[in-house]
Amino acid sequence: MIAFVRGTVAAVGLTSAVVEVGGIGLEVQCTPGTLADLRTGRQATLPTIMVVREDSMTLFGFADEDEKQMFELVQTASGVGPKLAQAMLAVHSPEAIRRAVAADDVKTLTAVPGIGQKGAQRIILELRDRIGAPTGGVGPGTSGQAAAPVADWQAQVHAGLVGLGWSAREADKAVAAVTPEAEAMTTADGAPDVARLLRAALRTLSRA
Repeated sequence: MIAFVRGTVAAVGLTSAVVEVGGIGLEVQCTPGTLADLRTGRQATLPTIMVVREDSMTLFGFADEDEKQMFELVQTASGVGPKLAQAMLAVHSPEAIRRAVAADDVKTLTAVPGIGQKGAQRIILELRDRIGAPTGGVGPGTSGQAAAPVADWQAQVHAGLVGLGWSAREADKAVAAVTPEAEAMTTADGAPDVARLLRAALRTLSRA
């Protein structure tokens, strides 16, 4: 098992990043929020989980250990695999998932593409005694690196929506809907907060 990777970011794509470790480029699948904190040419450390299938080996990377642990935990619920677990973390922080399970909040969980009402009820039932109580935090922290420039956030949100199962046309409409909110949704250094904008875009799609 590869517990984490540390190295120079060689490339940042729409759904993954390549981290050079010992002269080898490792492709790591990440949520849009995690990708937003990575910069080509800079050092990064990502907690990781290797998922091995008969026909593939996929390395998933996370913003922090809390996100990694939640990725593993939600997969103990029936019907939740790695892709759906990653989709949950793309839409909600680990703390938001804990709050939703603790409060029997089906609506919050069904905001994730691929989770219907029955699926959300099953996840709540199966995770209630395993997931732990909400801690009162606001979600995963950032890596301390600069956030995505204004020119990048729309492409990242669009790619995140498509990766979560929405069509390109639906993603276009959602990005356009949240563009007026971009100025208000910023990180501490004033750059667009890609994770918050993605969640806002998903809310517009769920309302539609």
